[in-house]
Amino acid sequence: MPNRPEKPIYRGLRLGEAAKLLGVSVETLRRWEAGGRVRTRRSSGGQRLIGLPELQRLQAERRRARPEPPIVAQSSRNRFPGIVTRVERDRVAAVVEVQAGPHRLVSLMTAEAARELGLRPGVAVVCAVKSTNVVVEIAKAPRTPA
Repeated sequence: MPNRPEKPIYRGLRLGEAAKLLGVSVETLRRWEAGGRVRTRRSSGGQRLIGLPELQRLQAERRRARPEPPIVAQSSRNRFPGIVTRVERDRVAAVVEVQAGPHRLVSLMTAEAARELGLRPGVAVVCAVKSTNVVVEIAKAPRTPA
């Protein structure tokens, strides 16, 4: 049987790699480390390393601190205000059902998005629908007896 290379064991990201992923400078990460905001450890060669859980924590923290700007214009014209009636989530995906007037809308999204939006039954939302394919049908007129 041929020799297989050993799988590398994940030990952490170097400061430069982590800085790129976070959108900050290496100097900022060093300041955060000195101030106790981020935990690092040293490699056997003395390089600072940031573990994946620490990187994920920082990314989530930065997302919460910098909310997205409000939408001032968009191309979607089909907007349906409604109320969330059901949310079913697993580890990856979520199914969100919304009652918008007489319409029942169902959205499939990531579980992370549903969690971040705080979706649960009773929450008021607006469903924006944009589709490249919309089918228009005409109902057959009922026959009138002769």
